Amino acid sequence: MASLSPLLTQATPVHAVRGEGVYIYDAEGRGYLDFTSGIGVTGTGHCHPRVVAAIQAQAAQLIHGQYTTVLHPRIAELSERLGDVLPAGIDTLFYASAGTEAIEAALRLARQATGRTNVVVFQGGFHGRTVGSLAMTTSKVGLRAHLQPLMGGVFVAPFPHAYRYGWDSETTVDFCLRELDHLLATQSGPDETAAIIIEPVIGEGGFVPAPPAFLQGLRARCDAHGILLVLDEVQSGCGRTGSFWAHEESGVTPDVIVTAKGLASGMPLSAMAAPRDLMSRGRPGSQGGTYGGNAVACAAAIATLDVIAEEDLVGNAARVGAHLQVRLRDLAAGNPAIGDVRGRGLMMATEMVDADGRPDGPLADRVRSEAVRRDLLLLPCGPFGNVIRWLPPLVVNTEQVDQAVEAFAEALEKAGVGA
Repeated sequence: MASLSPLLTQATPVHAVRGEGVYIYDAEGRGYLDFTSGIGVTGTGHCHPRVVAAIQAQAAQLIHGQYTTVLHPRIAELSERLGDVLPAGIDTLFYASAGTEAIEAALRLARQATGRTNVVVFQGGFHGRTVGSLAMTTSKVGLRAHLQPLMGGVFVAPFPHAYRYGWDSETTVDFCLRELDHLLATQSGPDETAAIIIEPVIGEGGFVPAPPAFLQGLRARCDAHGILLVLDEVQSGCGRTGSFWAHEESGVTPDVIVTAKGLASGMPLSAMAAPRDLMSRGRPGSQGGTYGGNAVACAAAIATLDVIAEEDLVGNAARVGAHLQVRLRDLAAGNPAIGDVRGRGLMMATEMVDADGRPDGPLADRVRSEAVRRDLLLLPCGPFGNVIRWLPPLVVNTEQVDQAVEAFAEALEKAGVGA
C-alpha cells in the first residue's frame, strides 16, 4: 500500500475532513480554530459560499483550457479584475500554479529584460523550493541541506530585522542599506545586477515587516542603477496585512510583483505581473506551463476578489489585526518567554525565547502542541522554529481572536511558561 513521503513533516496531528469559515473539523466533528489558513491561503475562510459556487459553476462548463493553447473567458476576466488592485502601471500578467513558479518567471524576466545575470536577495527570505527560487531562499538551512551548489549569481544582503540586531528601526535600516551598498561595490556590481528581490514582510524567515524607509531605499538604488525591484507578495498580498499589498505603506511601486497564496481561496493559482513594456523585453516562449491560469482556479480567484471587496476583508484584517496585536502584546508583557510580538494586520508573530533571550524552538513546539489540545491550530516559522505565526482567515472576528489568544495563554501555562 502506498503512503505519503516520510520527508514531509506535519505541523499538527489533525486529520481534516471539513472546513467552514475560520474552523477546520475532523472526522469526529471536533472543530479547531484554524489560525494557519493553509499557510495563508484561505483568506476568505474555508469554503466560502461565493467561492464554492464559482468553482462548481465553472467546473460544469470548462475545467481546464490550457492558456497557451486556447483562451477562456475567466482568465481575461481575472486579468481585468487584478488590474484594479495591482500597483499603477503594472498591467501585464503571467499565471502559474505555485508561488515558486511565479518567482522563477520573475527571475527569468529580470535576467532577459536587463541582460544582467545577478540578483540580490535578503537574509531570511523564502521564495520557493524549485532550484532557482531555492537558491534565493535563506529562511533556514534545512531547505537547502545537501543540495549545494545551487544556482549561481545570487547575493544575500542583510534584512532590517531590528529585534534580531537589538537596535531601533532607524539604525537597523541605515546599517542594512549601507551593507547593500557595500555588496554592490564588492560582490555584484550594479551593471551586472538584474534585480533586487524581497518579501515586504519576511514570511518563513520569521514574519518580519520591512520598514517603509528600507523599501524606499531599495527603490532609490534600483532607480539609480537600472536594477529591477521585484516584490514577493506570495504570502503577504491579497489583504493579509491590512492593505491589499504589504508594500503599500512604503509608497514604493515595484517593477515586478508576485502573488499567490490568498489569490484563489485554496485553488492553486499564482501570478507574476509587470508593466507591458518590461514584460515584452523577455524572450517569447520563455513563459508557459500546463496548469497556469486554470479555468476553475481563475473562477475561484474572481470570486475571492469579489468577497474581499464586498465584505471589506482588507479593512477587517487591519481592524482585527490591531486587536490581535494588542492582545498578544498584553500577554507578552507578563511573559518573558515571548521575546517579541510583530507583524501587520493578520500576519502576526510571537517569538519564543529562553531565559537568556535566545531562540527556543522546543518551547514553541510544546506551546503549539498544547494549543492543538485546546482546539487552536498554529504554525512555526523562523530559522530556529521558535516563531509562532498567527495567520487566521481574513474573515476572523475579535471574539474568535480572543478565544484563540486565551487558548494560547493556557497553552503557555501548560508548557511551563505562564506569567
